[in-house]
This record gives sequence, structure tokens and C-alpha cells, in this order.
Amino acid sequence: MDFLLLFGNDFQVLIPELFITLSICILLMYGVLNSTSFSANFPILSRNVSWLCILTIGWSIYLMVNEGIFDFSGTFLYGLLKIDSWTQATKLIVLTSALFSLLISLDYLKKEKLNDFEFGILILLALLGMLFIISSHDLMSFYMAVELQSLSLYVLACFKRTSVLSVEAGLKYFILGAFSSGLLLFGISMIYGFSGTTHFEDIAKLISVTSMDDSFISSNGGIKVGLLFVCIGLLFKIYAVPFHQWVPDVYQGSPTAVTAFFATTPSLSVFALLVRVLHSTFYNLIIDWQVILIICSVLSLIIGSLGALYQIKIKRFLAYSAISHVGYILIALSTGSMEGIESLLFYVIVYILMSISFFSIIMSMRTIERSSKAHELSYSEGEIENIDDFKGLGKTRPIYSFILAILLFSMAGIPPLAGFFSKLYIFISAIKEDLIYIVLIGILVSVLGSVYYLKIIRWMYFSTPENWFSFEEISKERSYVISLAMCFISFFFLYPNPILLTIHKLSIIM
Repeated sequence: MDFLLLFGNDFQVLIPELFITLSICILLMYGVLNSTSFSANFPILSRNVSWLCILTIGWSIYLMVNEGIFDFSGTFLYGLLKIDSWTQATKLIVLTSALFSLLISLDYLKKEKLNDFEFGILILLALLGMLFIISSHDLMSFYMAVELQSLSLYVLACFKRTSVLSVEAGLKYFILGAFSSGLLLFGISMIYGFSGTTHFEDIAKLISVTSMDDSFISSNGGIKVGLLFVCIGLLFKIYAVPFHQWVPDVYQGSPTAVTAFFATTPSLSVFALLVRVLHSTFYNLIIDWQVILIICSVLSLIIGSLGALYQIKIKRFLAYSAISHVGYILIALSTGSMEGIESLLFYVIVYILMSISFFSIIMSMRTIERSSKAHELSYSEGEIENIDDFKGLGKTRPIYSFILAILLFSMAGIPPLAGFFSKLYIFISAIKEDLIYIVLIGILVSVLGSVYYLKIIRWMYFSTPENWFSFEEISKERSYVISLAMCFISFFFLYPNPILLTIHKLSIIM
């Protein structure tokens, strides 16, 4: 009874996380017991478990909303976790993004015969780590949460065990991820060694005091070195340049459903943590960490755009495109202002909707290869891999090509689509902080990005098809996701005030 009284409030605010944890245990036992039965049908079991995972995420969203986003703020579990409007808002976006990723993956898993029921459970495990990352208010709690997320992502990357590329992608991700985790842990140990605490609020108080006292300059110097290694470890997780080398290979080797999840969901949790760490805990050291973010943002913009310009593989193209988008988000993060946080959150929402829709279209397109042996024609299906496969799409599938054109225009930042406003808000927040030269680089890179985005549109409408395609009927799940995303992207400019006011309220870090 005393135990319940002591942790009652903690359990109450952690109901979504506890519900997901309990669901993972139940679904794992359900899958194992049925997969060892002689009567088990693995495709049915896989789809069944995936739908149960979707329902789990849906109920978690309901529990999150039912708790109230603005109702309370405070630290829990002896300061290990913090709940406020910022954490609740980012958790809600992460849950919704994971839900969309699972919805668009159902038919893909069936088509590719990926009938292992663990796919949805691994998504839930990674999602649980993300939720704890967002709530973390202590160095040790956020490290454990990052590792929980990372271990699940390593397994997802090599989920297609019959593919050499998938296994290679998982191995590369694991080795480089372990290296980045070592750097992250070294930075945490440095901060703890020079501050004597791992709690964010205590570290912030110590820095604010020592910054006024010259006798503690050496202590602050050690904390700065630790912060540098922490930033390196976290920048690896969001694949910012120069810590991006693994991204194209992992995107290319992983199953497309996994790539869609990688492209939308995990990075947001790390961005939310970076906002908490840099803007709240280490804000007095803004001169030091701002330089790091600005350098990484400029490099990400330039290298991501130049890399995407010369890619011929779709998933590698999307990998470099994601790197360039990370550059824009780092600009918002480097401003150190509330406007920057608001523009970051809005940019992430728009990017998730664009990426989910793009991957939905890609997973609905299949190539048909014809081969003639012994005077007989044989056909084999496969995923589309090359950007050249989009040639002539406007003539054969006008609806597909129209959706893709809208998405590509939005990614390029063409007005009046939502992608234009997401970049505009970031540039405005940077101008207010006198980061004019960063804005100029961002505008130039946007022009360069328009080249490779519009190139695909030109191929769709002004080229003849070179390959045969089979087009699946878009499933109800994918059509719902695409419709929602297209409405937001296309018609945001008509009435943006409610969305922007909500983001303004949710972006407050208490």
C-alpha cells in the first residue's frame, strides 16, 4: 500500500508506456505459442499480430490524449523522467508516425513474404524506447532509452534474413551504432565526472553558477568536452553530416517497410531530446553547442543535396534527401529560441507526412521482368529500385504521378504547399537570431534540391517508360494515410492559424 502511495502519480502519467510494455509481453507470448503450433498459418499470424500492434498504438494515443496535454507538468520517478506539454506533444507525433508506418506496411509484408510475426513487436519495442527518450530528464535514463530504441532498430534493419543486403545493413548499423553509443557514454561519464550529478536540472544550475565564477572555469571545460561527445553520439542517431556514412547503405539494404519507419519516426525522439538537453539544460553554453549544430547543418544541407543529385537508386536518393532535411531541422535547433522550436516541430510534422505518403506510393509499385527461355516467356515481380522506373508514370498511372508530383513539389519547397511554409518558418526563426548566412545557404540548397526533385517530375510526364510495371490497388490503409497527408500538404495555406497556435502551445519547454 505504501508502495502504491509512493509511486501512484508516477504510474498514472506513465500509463501509455506501461500499456505498451504489457502489450509487448502479451503479443510476444501470443506469437510464440501460435508459431510453435502445428496448425499455425504464419502469414495469417503475422498480419494478426501486426493489427494487434496497430490497435495497441491506437489505444496508447487515446490514453495519451485522455491524460491531457496541457494539464500537468513535473518530474517523476525521482527526477528520471519529466512530463510537460513538449513531451506529450512529441510523444503524440511519434505514436501517430509509428501507426502510419505500420498501416502502410501490411500489404508490403504480405507481398514480400516477410511472415515473421516479430515485425510489429519490434516496432513497439523501438517505440517504447522513443517514448522514454522524449521523457528523459537524467543522463542515465536517456542513455538506457536510446539503447532500447537502437537495439530494436538494429534487428529491424536486417529483418529480411534471406537478403544479403539486409543482413549487411543490419551489421553496419549495429557496428557504427555501438561506436556512437560508446562516444555517448563517454560524454555522459565526462559530464558526471565534472559535475557530480546526472540530473538535467542540477547540471543546469551548476553551469549557471560556474559561468559567473572564474574559479570553476576548468570544471565547465570538462563539461563542455562531455557535451561535445554527447552531441556527436546524438547527431549520429539523426544522421547529420559528418556522421551519415551508414545511412544510404542501411536505407538501401533494409526492407522498404523498415526504411519507411526509419525515415519518419526514430529521429523525432532524438530531436526532442536534443531540444531538452540543449535548450533547457545546457542553454548557458549556447556559444559552444551552437557552433557544432551550425557546422553540421551546413554540411548536411550541402552533402545531402549533392549526394541526392547523383543517385540512381530510389532508397539511396531518399537517404540523401533525408540528410538534407536534417540540415534544415538543425538550423531551427541552432537558433536557441522558442520560434526555432516551433518551426522545428512544424517541419517534422510536414516531413513525416511527405515521407509516409512517398513510401506508400513506392510500396504500391512493382516491376515486371520478362525473360525468354526455351521459347517461353516468364515473368518475375520485384520492388522498384531505380529512379528511372518513374519514367512515363504520368501516362500509365496519372493518379499515382499526380500524388508524387505534389509530394515532390512540397519537398522542394514550392509555394503554396506545406513544405514551403515549413522551410519559411525555419528561415524566419534563424533571421530573428541574426543567422543570415545560414539562411542564404539554406535558400541556395533549396534551389539545388529543386533540381533533383523536379527531375523526377520531368521523367514522369515527359519520358517514355522503360520497364513493365504491375500496380497494386492501393489498400484502404494506405489510401487513408495518403488522403490525410495530401489534404494537409495541399490545403494548409488556406487556414494555418489553428495548427500554428496549437504548435505554439505545445512547444513550451517547462
